[in-house]
This record gives sequence, structure tokens and C-alpha cells, in this order.
Amino acid sequence: MKRNAIIAMFMLASLSCAAAEHHPHWGYEGQEKPENWGKLSPEYSTCENGKNQSPINIDHVLKTEHSKLKLTFEAGQQNIINNGHTIEIDVSGNNQLEIDDEIFTLQQFHFHTPRENTIKGKYFPMAAHFVYKNKDNELAVIALMFNKGEANLELAKAWQQMPTESGKSAILANAVDIKALFPKELNYYRFSGSLTTPPCTEGVRWIVLQQQSQASAEQIEKFHSIMHHDNNRPIQPLHGRVIVD
Repeated sequence: MKRNAIIAMFMLASLSCAAAEHHPHWGYEGQEKPENWGKLSPEYSTCENGKNQSPINIDHVLKTEHSKLKLTFEAGQQNIINNGHTIEIDVSGNNQLEIDDEIFTLQQFHFHTPRENTIKGKYFPMAAHFVYKNKDNELAVIALMFNKGEANLELAKAWQQMPTESGKSAILANAVDIKALFPKELNYYRFSGSLTTPPCTEGVRWIVLQQQSQASAEQIEKFHSIMHHDNNRPIQPLHGRVIVD
């Protein structure tokens, strides 16, 4: 009996831990829409109370002499995932960003339609966010906008295997050449912001490329149709932050 009681207590404790680790569901529509994220859970309170939230409208920038982006790329296996909020491509290989004399390594990139940040009020039909992390688990995100134009050959590699159902994933047969996704010119805006999804953690170094890439209307629509809705957070207040060019 004692042994059974101990097993029962262990199972209850395990269930309690599982419940404690459960994160409240959030989304882009209905009661779970971005305007309500901060009310869904105390752990999402920064979404409502934070003062350095993303995305933002980029305007009235401060001209500075900042260094050029230092990016290195390395081929590796890529896994494409439909997580219900976006299409995410997890990467391997030593893809690095050097900024502020620190090295950040690319973890994944994912997509939003329409874009999240705007430039002088201009909206773009789609954006990719490249999420980098340093040794202290601090994040830097490079945002790349897409205009409607010719079909993007690198996106096509991923789009061919894009999972149509949430929770599904696949290893890409033909990995995306990340370097080829970027425009040739890498001028950028920079500001301090946050994750654009719960828990909206702040302290993220945002780099928004000034030049855009292209994707066809069909490619943009395919992504949007699989998401079934827009997956962009509305523009957030600047609260006196400085945007540098």
C-alpha cells in the first residue's frame, strides 16, 4: 500500500508540474488576439505593460556611423514546421551575426503576412524574421521585407514542403540558401524591442533591413492561406526609443 501511495503521489506531482509548464494559448483572432495577450496570463503581462515592445513604425531616425552587418553562412540541415502561428524553419550550421563585438548564431527564421514593422508608414505584404542568439541567450532579430514581384527561388524550396496542418514538420530536401534570401545591399535600421509574440520579452536587438527581397503573389498567398489569417502583431508605441540608421 505504501508503495502504491508513493507512486500515486509521484504521478500527482508530475501532473502538477506539467500543468505549471503549460502556456496559455494565444493567437491572432477572437479572444486570443494580440490586443488581449497581456490579459491571457500573468506571464504575458509584458505584452500589455512593456515600454519597448515590437513591432514599430520606423520613422524619424537618427543618422549614425554604425558598422556594416557581419554575416557568415554555412549550409546545414533545415526543418520546416507549421506551429499554428507561423511557418518556421529551424536551421543547423554555423550561421553567424556579429554585432556589438558579440557573436550571435542563427536559430530559426519564420514569416509574417503582412509584415510587422513598417517603414515610414509603408506596409509590406510579407516579412521574414531571422532569430539569432548569443552565448548568454540574448536575442537579435533581422527583419527582411518582401515586395510582390517575381517568384523567389529560395522560398520555393521551402514552400514545396510547407506543412498545411499545425504541428506538422518535415526535413527540407533542398535547404534554403539563406544568403541568397538577403538583398545585395544590407543597409539597416536598428532599435531595441521585444519578441512580437507572447511572452513579448524585451531586450531584443532589432535590425530591419532597408532593402527588400521579392516573392510572387502566389507565394505570399500560399503562406497566408495555410495560416488562414493575418499573423502580424499591430504596431506598438515607441515610448521615446531612438531608431538609428
